[in-house]
Amino acid sequence: MRSTQTSVTFPLSAIKPLDQLLTYRAYCVARTRQACGGSVKRRERCPADGVRLESFGDVEGLTYARCPQDGSLWLAALPEPVLWADLLARVSRYRHSSSAFHAELTQSRTDHVYAPKLEWIQDTLRLQQMGHPAVLEAVSPPSSFTSLLKDSGLCSTVVTVDEMALAHSPGRSAAAQRVQAAVLLESLDRVDDPEALLRGVDERLAPGGLLFVTALVSSGFDVATLGLQNRYLYPPDRTNCLSLQGLSALIAKMGFVLLEVSTPGVLDLEVVQAHLQQDPDMAVSVFERQLVEAGEETRMAFQTFLQERGLSSFARVVGRKPG
Repeated sequence: MRSTQTSVTFPLSAIKPLDQLLTYRAYCVARTRQACGGSVKRRERCPADGVRLESFGDVEGLTYARCPQDGSLWLAALPEPVLWADLLARVSRYRHSSSAFHAELTQSRTDHVYAPKLEWIQDTLRLQQMGHPAVLEAVSPPSSFTSLLKDSGLCSTVVTVDEMALAHSPGRSAAAQRVQAAVLLESLDRVDDPEALLRGVDERLAPGGLLFVTALVSSGFDVATLGLQNRYLYPPDRTNCLSLQGLSALIAKMGFVLLEVSTPGVLDLEVVQAHLQQDPDMAVSVFERQLVEAGEETRMAFQTFLQERGLSSFARVVGRKPG
């Protein structure tokens, strides 16, 4: 199985500065509370392996549960799918508005977030000898990645589909256009039912088609170190925070053959450092403080170690549909 690393570096401030994130995060949490204010359904078992979930803790009154077997985190209670779909649509519109910090960093995020993902997809398509595929992008529109895909020349066509519609319209997608590749950039982090989304993708993928997934993973250094203190862990963007083991198991469980499982993240230490600068009394171990305060050479060596050992918090997975 392929595993890739990266030597490209950029500062946290280039894509998701912690100080600017807080207003956006507050909006997301408030809208999630509103969506969950009525009837909700509790998650009892981990979708990846069926193990009974246990209580883990709260993010501003919203409870997360944890899988004791693989360490994945799940928002413990969710409303009806129609309410969750409306929530994701609201948040996506806000994310792309001038009110959110993302608007000020559009070019920087394109350079450091989306361009590397496009290069990853391009390299994988070449390795798998797949030329100019029809590509499905599952997202809560609008998407910052659609135009890059269309302008890249990699694809014969790009079909952008609402991720919640894809998850909750069984059978409809089977009659729709078949594609040779599907892209889920953090979609499994957001949707209320990751299994259903993967089933919907499977219906649209032709035999031998490729699945590209990116996700924040709970097994990564900054999430594991900070736990629910991590300001980047909040719903609905991180409704589900699977571990790398849980993410791989879920994708394999849905019938995909794993071709790549990587954690090429570069910001783990900087994320922890930013939290400690904001709250010097935050509970972390002496060793963890030593790491984030170490010299540049030590920090870079440790980040490389995290990438190589699958211990960074940013994961990329490629799966192939059999046949």
